[in-house]
Amino acid sequence: MTSTSLTVAGAHRTIDEDVERESSPQPRRTVVRSLAVERPSDPASDRPRPLRARTFDDYAGLFGSLAASFALCWVIYVFVLPFSGLIGFFVLWYLSFIAFYVAVSAMSNPRPLVVDRVASAVISGGALITGAALVSTVGFTFLRGYHALFHLNFLTKDMAAVGPQDPLNKGGILHAIVGSLIEIGIAVAITLPLGVGTAVYMVEIGGRASRVVRTVVEAMTALPSVIAGLFVYAVLIVDIQFPKTGFAAAMAISVMMLPIIARASDVVLRVVPSGLREASQALGASRWQTVWRVVLPTARPGLATALILGIARGIGETSPVLLTSGASTFFNANPVSAPMNSLPLYTYFAVRSGEPLYIERGFGAASALLTIVLILFVTARLLARQRQSR
Repeated sequence: MTSTSLTVAGAHRTIDEDVERESSPQPRRTVVRSLAVERPSDPASDRPRPLRARTFDDYAGLFGSLAASFALCWVIYVFVLPFSGLIGFFVLWYLSFIAFYVAVSAMSNPRPLVVDRVASAVISGGALITGAALVSTVGFTFLRGYHALFHLNFLTKDMAAVGPQDPLNKGGILHAIVGSLIEIGIAVAITLPLGVGTAVYMVEIGGRASRVVRTVVEAMTALPSVIAGLFVYAVLIVDIQFPKTGFAAAMAISVMMLPIIARASDVVLRVVPSGLREASQALGASRWQTVWRVVLPTARPGLATALILGIARGIGETSPVLLTSGASTFFNANPVSAPMNSLPLYTYFAVRSGEPLYIERGFGAASALLTIVLILFVTARLLARQRQSR
């Protein structure tokens, strides 16, 4: 018994010593401290630099590349080569700026940072070129037509009994403005329910037929406008003997707007989370109730954008209106009788007239068309945002 108890006591003592040795942090801390003392400090080049951080050298390289490329292009255009033209100068300046920027960035930066800087410059340059093209187009139009817009009669009277050589204080584009609004209103009333309904069928119903419908919609988005005008002209005016009116022009515009609204609505409805549909059906709602009360309200801002895209496509079409509505110089608010003029059609005939004053009236009509598109865009966005907040 005595030897057994001594053996047990010795085993307990050995276990306690092992536990104390393992739990004691002194040796480990000593090793860590010694390693920390012996470890050399990291150089600044080993620490990664954030790609988005810009230093003074980055800004100096950017603006220096811009200045150097501009000076080089100026010397080439003026003194060396027989080049001319503002567009060519800017293209050569942009290309030389990229070359200078690559060389300057590679002097003091690693390769990933150089690639990031060059990609940012290329993408930013593309955005600036696109914005400059849009601003120049709008600015040129308003610059050529602002003289006509300063006359109140230009917006309140039509061109009845007014000739191309008459001054700007006579006549106006009221008949064209009203005609465009009536035609686009009829086209929206036709294409909006059809386009959204087509998108609902493709997304919510599905099936083999939906693939055919989607293929047809995608193919119709690239349909030339003159083909749409010829189709309506052949079917509605030649076969049915319907006169050239604003309603016929609205049918041709509808053919152009329908695939745009349907395709954009299809993309918007796909973005709606499937969990909303599942939650609605789990609460006992039918498929139609889910679409009407859950899916469409959720996608309302995107559907408003689809409508804006369709209006922007249809309100500026000229060839379908030229074939189906006919031109007129008098005011006509009845879309089913007599020809009806519109802003694109008025601009087309005015600019091709050859008379300086009439050309100025055409640019004034184009400026009014741009203003209407801007108002429609802002109104649709505000309505969609207010309904979404409710």
